[in-house]
Order: sequence, then C-alpha cells, then structure tokens
Amino acid sequence: MSVILQIETATTSCSVALAIDGNVSAFKQINERNIHAEVITLFIEELVTAAGLIYDDLDAIAVSSGPGSYTGLRIGISTAKGLCFALNKPLIAIETLEAMAYGVLNNEEIVVDKNTLLCPMIDARRMEVYCALFKNEGVKVRPTAADIIDEHSFAEFLSSHKILFFGDGADKCEAILGTNPNAQFITGFVNSATYLTQKAAEKYSKQEFEDVAYFEPYYLKDFIAGKKAL
Repeated sequence: MSVILQIETATTSCSVALAIDGNVSAFKQINERNIHAEVITLFIEELVTAAGLIYDDLDAIAVSSGPGSYTGLRIGISTAKGLCFALNKPLIAIETLEAMAYGVLNNEEIVVDKNTLLCPMIDARRMEVYCALFKNEGVKVRPTAADIIDEHSFAEFLSSHKILFFGDGADKCEAILGTNPNAQFITGFVNSATYLTQKAAEKYSKQEFEDVAYFEPYYLKDFIAGKKAL
C-alpha cells in the first residue's frame, strides 16, 4: 500500500490531499489569495490525524512544481521539502499545468472529445498567462510558456482543433479567444491537490523522485516584485 501526501499551492487554491494506492481518501482546500502560509500545515495535520495515521506512515510527498504564483510555490515546495527531510521520505514533483490537464481528463462530469486539445492556463499578470497544450490522453503537444494573449494566440491550433481552455488564466482570456468557434471554456475551474493523484502514483511506482536538497520550483520566469502602495 502506498500513502502519498499531495500539496498544491501554485495558484490561488491552497490544497492538500491524501491518496492511498492511487485513490484520494481525503482532501482539504481553500481558494483564496495570500492564505497559503497560514493554513497549509493545519490542513496537513488535520488530514493525517483524521486518517488515523502518523507522519511516518506516509510513503512520499508529492507537490505541484509550477509554474504559478512565486510566493505560493515557495510555500508549498518548502513545506514538502521540510517534510521529506524530517521524515526521510521521497519527493515527487508534478508540473502544475500537467496536473490541471489530468484533473479535467479524470473528471467524469466533463466529456472531452478525442480530437479536442486541453489548454490549462494560470494567471500571470495583465494579459499574460502560463499555459501549455495537451492531447486528450494527456500528452503535451505545445510546451509550457508564458504567453501574452491576443486575438492571434493559438491560431494555428484553433484552425484545425477545438481547444478547451480552463484555469484562472482562461477566465480573463475568454473575451479575446471566445470569438473563435473552436474555443471552448470551463468556467470556475479551481485547482486542486487531488489532480496530482494519477501522475503521483505513476511516478511513485517508477521511483521517479527528486533530489530534495537541490529541487527548486519551476518559476518559468524571474520574479518581479511589485511596489507597495503608499
């Protein structure tokens, strides 16, 4: 039996899940900005205790590795690495956009045609988003990038495929991309640690672990600090 603690803090959602043998047994999350540091350790403690486990019962820690919020990634990955060091457990890293794609593919309420591409989007700033394109089976067909969205974005793909856009980045792009009949949108998509489950189980079975000492978040671009309001 494998017990994996899964952590997602790359977006506005602060989410923690417990997966046993590749199935989510419990999770806690809140979708609110700037609350991750305040609640993440409480969520972890509550899940482990409610499951009747002790921390040493965990077999691995899986974490959403980015791209996403600079601060959110630092909090989630620092927490994951701290647990791995303290418990001598392996670290599993999963790219955030890939986890989001699997979250949609594994959602029984969302039917995705085999010819439809998936485009998870994370809000960056202004009209910029972190995004990638995936086939129906989860294979990436366009690399992860930080894109500034305009009316020409994804034109090559939209000319021959339907694309399903989702995530907090997609919400702000619908007015621009939604004019194309091949562009479809999932509204209100909230990221979750439960979306890490499939890839975490696969990586655990293959022993695909990170070097805890040297692993860093996948920021994609340099952090730019904003000015404080006077």
